[in-house]
Amino acid sequence: MPNQVCSLCRIALDKVNVVRGGQTLLQDVSMHIHCGQLTVLIGQNGAGKTTLIRALLGELPHGGAIRHVDDHGRAVPRLRTGYVPQHLDFDKEMPVTVEDFMAAAFTKRPVWTGISRRTREKVRAALRDVNGEELLKRPLGRCSGGELQRVLLALAISPAPDLLVLDEPVSGVDQNGLRMFLDTVNRLKEQHHMAILLVSHDLNLVRQYADHVVLLDKSVLVQGPPDYVYASPEFQKAFAVGARNLTSARHHGVERWTPRTTFDNQEGGEA
Repeated sequence: MPNQVCSLCRIALDKVNVVRGGQTLLQDVSMHIHCGQLTVLIGQNGAGKTTLIRALLGELPHGGAIRHVDDHGRAVPRLRTGYVPQHLDFDKEMPVTVEDFMAAAFTKRPVWTGISRRTREKVRAALRDVNGEELLKRPLGRCSGGELQRVLLALAISPAPDLLVLDEPVSGVDQNGLRMFLDTVNRLKEQHHMAILLVSHDLNLVRQYADHVVLLDKSVLVQGPPDYVYASPEFQKAFAVGARNLTSARHHGVERWTPRTTFDNQEGGEA
């Protein structure tokens, strides 16, 4: 893929609200998503993370403002967005290779009509950008969870978007696969200076990779650099760091953290 640099500077959310069926799903959410940064949404289930993503993608009506601004403060009329979902639902017995699947996605034509040389080159280049060239001829149904996510990532960044949205894209993938995926995302962020919004429950890896963390519970509880957010009372209450609820903490990766001064005074010593 040619080295494309996005035209966006930031996505500014100002008091965004989402109400459905009389229920408030998001209330007064204000935050910025900057280009060249990995912004990560964290929070318990039901906190509104996916709702916020759907509002950003234009799938849900919302109150407040979502503005796309370039580095001169001017509105960006059209935002190029790439999206990687949690799962890809398909028939694993389907005799389709990764190349077939991606070619059909790029051309919007069934694979039985044939794949042009230009499309084959485009597929190969997209896979190369996510370190996935070896997947080209692999049956889609034989790809692991992490490999499938690399395929979806390759599609999402072709062409390079202004905003890349990753909604828990590696749910159920092992730690090695998750690190490989996030290493690739980090490289793409630097290469294309794109804005990336990730939803993740792996707090350990979020701390290592995120530039900006937003703790959400229908509204923004706290946001900032990872160490600032993780040291906050709001974070410790949300994830019950300490003896109060170690089961929840372990579920979110707390027990894998290297203890830091911030957590030295927590009961139980598991932080």
